Amino acid sequence: MREAGTERLRDRLNRYWRVVATALCFAVFGMGGLVVRCVVYPVLMLGVRNPQRRMALSQDLIHHSFKWFVALMATVGVLTYELHGREKLKRRGLLVLANHPSLIDVVFLISFVRHANCIVKEKLVRNPFTSGPIRAAGFITNDGGAQLLDDCIATLASGNNLVIFPEGTRTPLDGVVRLQRGAANVAVRGRIDVTPVHIHSSLPMLPKGIPWWQVPARRPHFTISVGDDIDISRFCATTSDALAARHLTEHLSQSLFLEPSRAVA
Repeated sequence: MREAGTERLRDRLNRYWRVVATALCFAVFGMGGLVVRCVVYPVLMLGVRNPQRRMALSQDLIHHSFKWFVALMATVGVLTYELHGREKLKRRGLLVLANHPSLIDVVFLISFVRHANCIVKEKLVRNPFTSGPIRAAGFITNDGGAQLLDDCIATLASGNNLVIFPEGTRTPLDGVVRLQRGAANVAVRGRIDVTPVHIHSSLPMLPKGIPWWQVPARRPHFTISVGDDIDISRFCATTSDALAARHLTEHLSQSLFLEPSRAVA
């Protein structure tokens, strides 16, 4: 009985600590964004004249910063993680499509992928904590304009890797997934193979609809699995681009949201 009571106390203290540690991580992330906006970005604007070179340096800085941030979260006990298929991400011009169970999915992926671009919400460009890194790295803004698709194809053609969440937002707690066709349209229009990534968390961690301080009962473990490339030509060979995008979206709804061992090949 005493041992059970001691274990419950230990679990409770661990949970309290993870609330504090999560708050610390958010604070560090926000301060890092301000430093980039107020210090790093002005230095790059003044010291690096070539826009492409400036963008590449900014992307590299964000990649290494996110890599350090993931290590921080693991070190202070917020989470643990494992990555399968890392070697598949060491290429250029990848269209990385992933499911989106957690707020930190993009941090994970950009920490693993160099030369990464991504689509961000317009409101983040106005956020003082995130606008600096977004502007410096040349991330694509999802402002609903017709230019969005062309911008995605152009960044891939330039050798950048593009990270997209086809859901457009985090997976809701009810698990009902509704994919948008924008990501499939990029693949079909650009004739670009898809690199699928499945993200699984053992317990909900920063999901949609749950405030950050409601941490799970135990430390969650993230498993990130990079699948084999999806050959886009199999969808485009005998049909229109619109129908090919529809079929690819249907395929992604299975390959991204089933466990890797059960996903459709």
